[in-house]
Amino acid sequence: MIFRNATVWKQNRFMKQDAIFENGMLHFSDSHTIPVSADTMPVFSNCLIFPGFCDVHVHFREPGFCYKETVASGTQAAARGGYTAVCTMPNLNPVPDSREHLQVQLDAIKRDALIATYPYGSLTVGERGEEPSELDGMSEDVIAFSDDGRGVQSEDMMRTLMQRAKALGKMVVAHCEDNSLLRGGYIHNGVYAKEHGHKGICSESEWGQIKRDLRLAEEIGCAYHVCHISTKESVALIREAKARGVNVTCETAPHYLVMSDRDLCEEGRFKMNPPLRDESDRQALIEGILDGTIDMIATDHAPHSVEEKSRGLENSAFGIVGLETAFPILYTELCKTGILSMERLVELMSINPRRRFGITSDAGWTVWDVEREYLIDPNEFASMGRSTPFTGRRVCGTNLLTVYNGQAVYRNEIEN
Repeated sequence: MIFRNATVWKQNRFMKQDAIFENGMLHFSDSHTIPVSADTMPVFSNCLIFPGFCDVHVHFREPGFCYKETVASGTQAAARGGYTAVCTMPNLNPVPDSREHLQVQLDAIKRDALIATYPYGSLTVGERGEEPSELDGMSEDVIAFSDDGRGVQSEDMMRTLMQRAKALGKMVVAHCEDNSLLRGGYIHNGVYAKEHGHKGICSESEWGQIKRDLRLAEEIGCAYHVCHISTKESVALIREAKARGVNVTCETAPHYLVMSDRDLCEEGRFKMNPPLRDESDRQALIEGILDGTIDMIATDHAPHSVEEKSRGLENSAFGIVGLETAFPILYTELCKTGILSMERLVELMSINPRRRFGITSDAGWTVWDVEREYLIDPNEFASMGRSTPFTGRRVCGTNLLTVYNGQAVYRNEIEN
């Protein structure tokens, strides 16, 4: 594959170069000197070439729930989305709360992963929040510790977990949710609205725990990362904590940046946790992206079966897929509209997550034709999950190639 006049991210900036992918390697030239034979290689013009993306928050469901997703299908979806590194969350069966349980997942990764795949260890046994996991026994083989999908309800337990994680040189990665604040309806534009059929995950259930954890992280000196923030209060609290020198980073997801609760439909593909929030929250997240409060964008890729997502907004399982739509959505909705620079998007999707999580594996490359426009069709996904709120949305950005460790882990067979 030959890429003429490509815009390439190198040395922390974009530059114009030609590139050729041949024999597993992507070679660059500062001038138009690459020999071209249109009869033997497809030629593409004006593409964007990035270091491979890194997603620190995905669910691959293996072991325990392989009917939803496997390591093989999940990493295929990631490669198709331009990712060369992912971190997999621990809500599995068995939960990786001991070295023995973690090994089941490590074996699947070693056997089937196409790209760099780093597991989390759970913070507590069974992610039940009652007893610390065997953190010492897992620390060398996990990227960090998290009970993702559940907030740690006890302040004393979170203090103990932070102290142990700090001693091991590991980060605590928190899904922040105060169960005592959950109600049986959905907060729509600030009003209790049971008719939406969405579990009542109010804003304070998120930012209240963030406020508690920031205080603990400051007290203990633990490295702390907040998952999928969705509220304006969360942004403000983290901004203030960073100004005080707290060792904290955070992520948000593409759907919180481009959608709000007024986009909700009574379909399972709109059910996620945290839920879509008010437009004022979305705007605060944009501000947090622009001023550096939010460090990275993660997808929270959470596949389920068709049956589990076809029960309407009220009864469907929480979670949507996102690996294969993240870049096209962000590029189309934020970069093409002038809200976000391409340089900042590279930082959010590739550079910052690797830096914060200490990921040193080969970033490789991903090549995108951003002039191709199409409608998102879940039937084309490599993921076993098909549930996305972006079905039918018109976007720009087709991945042509993802290269990791000198191999094409994804290659689009379309012709120029």
